[in-house]
Amino acid sequence: MFQLMKVSATLAGLCTLGVLHSPTLAQNYPTQPIKLIVPFPPGGVNDAVARPFADRFNKVLGNMVIENRGGAGGTIGGTAVARAEPDGYTLLLGSGATHLVGPLITPTKTYDPVKDFRPIAILSVSGLGITTHPSLPVKTLKELLAYAKANPGALSYGSAGVGSATHLGAELFKSLINDQSIAHVPYRGGGPALADLASGQIKLAFLNVSGQLISLHKAGNIRILAVTSAARNAGAPDIETAVEAGLPGMVAINFAGLFAPAGTPDAIIARLAEAARKVMADAELRDLYDKAGLEVSGEDTPAKAAKFIDEEIARWSPVIRAINLKAQ
Repeated sequence: MFQLMKVSATLAGLCTLGVLHSPTLAQNYPTQPIKLIVPFPPGGVNDAVARPFADRFNKVLGNMVIENRGGAGGTIGGTAVARAEPDGYTLLLGSGATHLVGPLITPTKTYDPVKDFRPIAILSVSGLGITTHPSLPVKTLKELLAYAKANPGALSYGSAGVGSATHLGAELFKSLINDQSIAHVPYRGGGPALADLASGQIKLAFLNVSGQLISLHKAGNIRILAVTSAARNAGAPDIETAVEAGLPGMVAINFAGLFAPAGTPDAIIARLAEAARKVMADAELRDLYDKAGLEVSGEDTPAKAAKFIDEEIARWSPVIRAINLKAQ
């Protein structure tokens, strides 16, 4: 009995010691490079967010190394982080692909987007551009709606691929205008879709707002009729939002955020969130994001980021179910 009490006391002492020293460990964090997994190949909007962020993070808290781990619509990288040691040294640049679409449409669930991660901060958001080729006889969103109504079945739209934010945004658009006759033409990425739109191979596309998209719009090669963000894009403030253009509810955004594995200590999450806020306040970084069509998010605390994710999952789950989206 005495021996059992002695062991219990020892265990209690070790637990207390661990609790006492956890703040100290967090204060010393990081002592090694932090790996930020970008769950897509190099290039594109994810790298446009991650690399400038990592460059500035290195000056604020510690060495951050980008690892591109693409595949399965972002879920391979998401799974790697969900299963990583929760010590703050493996983080995920999460997005709608990893936290909305992938987990909802993949038959074999490799992770839960809420239970298996701790949100740190949403770094950026970006809307979609409802975009046309100049040969389509419309110059405003209202004119597009009138054209679609007068010519049922005549329109099709290009997207960055099945299950992409551009695909979901377009399907939301179709449901809001009550027109399912607009056919989907999925591409293998936004780049090929934009190339075909600019050449006139397709007349309508839903594409991520980017510096390239805005440049082509300004040059007259394409027309961005409206953006689907809640507010006008800082890189093209003359383009109205879809809501302003008369389509209530047409809000669809991409997001990019920092996520850690579930079980990562509060103190480390707090340090990472504080560092992220400092990085995102950098004027040069904000200018780079503006030029890339990205907006700095205000969801810059773990609590705000968690609420944001919950709301996005609740908003898009019905859309995904309605179109019976399946993994490709």
